[in-house]
Amino acid sequence: MKYKKNFKNINSHLGEFDNLGTVASYIPELSSVDPLKFGIHLTTITNKHFSFGDSDEKFSIQSISKVLSLVLAYKLEDEYLWNRVGVEPSGTPFNSLIQLEHDLGIPRNPLINAGALVICDVLVSHLKNPKQEFIEFVRTISNIETIDYCNRIAESEKSAGYRNAALINLMKSYGNIHNDIDVVLDFYFHLCSIEMTCKELSQTFLFLASYGVCPFTNEVVISRSKSKRVNAIMQLCGFYDEAGEFSFKVGLPGKSGVGGGIVAIHPNKYSIAVWSPRLNIKGNSYKGIKFLELFTSETQVSIF
Repeated sequence: MKYKKNFKNINSHLGEFDNLGTVASYIPELSSVDPLKFGIHLTTITNKHFSFGDSDEKFSIQSISKVLSLVLAYKLEDEYLWNRVGVEPSGTPFNSLIQLEHDLGIPRNPLINAGALVICDVLVSHLKNPKQEFIEFVRTISNIETIDYCNRIAESEKSAGYRNAALINLMKSYGNIHNDIDVVLDFYFHLCSIEMTCKELSQTFLFLASYGVCPFTNEVVISRSKSKRVNAIMQLCGFYDEAGEFSFKVGLPGKSGVGGGIVAIHPNKYSIAVWSPRLNIKGNSYKGIKFLELFTSETQVSIF
């Protein structure tokens, strides 16, 4: 495939999307990001790389990291994990309290905020030093030793994290949070603060395009069966209450973050990361989604 040519062709049609949406101003540190940044990187399972634009500039991956915490928790908990979090699309905003109360403290899926907080609680229970052990896990599966948290962003999230505090307290009242709330929240804010480039993000998620096997080391990150299930959760729940539309238009499992990043994978082919900070009303990158829609249409390749 001539991916670089595809990138250039599609970019020529995307100028109108540069001024659509707004950056995530409710997290102070994200409000100052240049809204015109745009990067793409695609990594094939044979380790070929194709990039465009600002693909080597680091950005906050935010909720995209929830997939990685899910993978580690699923690895540690096996099927017991699903006793505490569901696998259904939410159909409501990613930080909804109403739905969580209706469901008696059991989050609909692990990729909304409440679900990710439960996943963090699971990891706090299993790991002696959750923050350190988790970032080491990410470095191992990506084969990139320099990936790290951004303390500045973590503190910024903490300063504005009232809704997340409400979610975790509500779940604690239902018995679905087992550890100290402040410890779990601190881990969660750091999880969301991880910074990567499009290239690093694409490379990190390549194991999910390779049926759970890290293509750099040939080590099994998770089983083929669990990899399939994680991809299914991304397909159904990776874009908050816009997951159905993304699946309809793009046809790939993926995950977005309010930092403007999107990662999507095509099993047995590639992992692709896109970054454009302006978000639509659902909290997903305006230009990123449109790019991926045009990309799968131009290449005529999706999972369907």
